Amino acid sequence: MEIPILFCDPEIAVCLKPSGVLSETGGMPELLSGQLGGAFSCVHRLDRAVGGVMVYARTREAAAALSAAIANGSMQKEYLAVTQGVPAEESGTLRDLLYHDASHNKSYVVKRPRRGVREAVLDYERLGSAVYGELTLSALRVVLHTGRSHQIRVQFASRGMPLAGDGKYGSALRGCPIALWSAVLRFPHPGTGEELRFAAPPPEEFPWRLFKFT
Repeated sequence: MEIPILFCDPEIAVCLKPSGVLSETGGMPELLSGQLGGAFSCVHRLDRAVGGVMVYARTREAAAALSAAIANGSMQKEYLAVTQGVPAEESGTLRDLLYHDASHNKSYVVKRPRRGVREAVLDYERLGSAVYGELTLSALRVVLHTGRSHQIRVQFASRGMPLAGDGKYGSALRGCPIALWSAVLRFPHPGTGEELRFAAPPPEEFPWRLFKFT
């Protein structure tokens, strides 16, 4: 499998992870190593079923610097998603308490803080809607402020808007990959500190092809 490379130097590699490939050990690091040579460290994750822009570290120092960027908020992630239904507001902020059940690899919105519960926050903007059969689908731009397991998927599903193709969280559309795409990644270069920005449109397949992304 040839991985599309957006940027590569001795410290980092920015690439497009295909949907269906693990972002961690056993997936992308080994594929990148076979393609580019050397070792690669995963510093942030995408769900296996989700594709898009990712950065991998090629040195320990770069891995530490990228991890610090995630911790201090200077790494920013923007996603595209297609949901079933239309959000009540054209744009807004979703704020929930999430509990991740590791034994079933599933997250839930809960009402009260307790052990294992973490706050999840994202902003969204509706880019458009389209009718598909008896369903109305909406394309959203999503900016994450926290990085919880399945965060985007469960926060929208809890409001009756599961992502297209996401059967785990209630989607009636099962014949396509989960409609979630890592579209934009911004972060300071771990060596130079230069602000970098990488972007890529979603694949030309259903349900993405129902919408125009600019």
